Amino acid sequence: MPTHLLRAYRDLMAPEASCTLANARPRIAYVRSGALTVRAAGQVATLAPNSAWHGAGSVLLRAGKGGAEVLRFELVPHGAAAAGEPLLESPVTLADGAWLMRCDRVDFPPGGIAYTHTHRGPGIRILLEGAIAVRVAGAEHRVQPGEAWFEAGPDPVLALASEAAPTAFVRVMILPADLRGASSIRYVLPEDQDKPKRQSYQVFVDEPIAP
Repeated sequence: MPTHLLRAYRDLMAPEASCTLANARPRIAYVRSGALTVRAAGQVATLAPNSAWHGAGSVLLRAGKGGAEVLRFELVPHGAAAAGEPLLESPVTLADGAWLMRCDRVDFPPGGIAYTHTHRGPGIRILLEGAIAVRVAGAEHRVQPGEAWFEAGPDPVLALASEAAPTAFVRVMILPADLRGASSIRYVLPEDQDKPKRQSYQVFVDEPIAP
């Protein structure tokens, strides 16, 4: 039975608009555009585009003078009320043990491929630009900018990026704590192990959590 829900939100914040998230839960805010000021635990951080904040307590988010588009992720107990209308939510089962929450950005050049692979934990991805075809269990899902998709982790996935333009997505994964600072990807097919991997990674958050 699922123990938690991993949720993703897309917040379009008007200039200097603010919101308070009071519930204590692991969360990440990634700024896609604009500027965002975060006040939490007595500290203040200002985020520019393509940067992220992580925390677990009450937080105040305030958009800059030009507004902000914020991609927000939360890990909550299964059945917990949502803080807004989720772009996507997926049930996950976390066994007893130590976990971390990772937020990173993955970029592909035109025609890039993530060869058939698995991960050691579940995660939600949101496409920032380009296009990507995600193949899992014989089915293909084509994703456009602004859309989100979930990968459970152990299911083999093949991802084919747009041939016409660069492709990028931001993702948040829940991983075993022993992977802090290490890649979570495992290639499934022996013939793919030594092929050039053209995607690049930018890690924003890689922190232990208390689910």
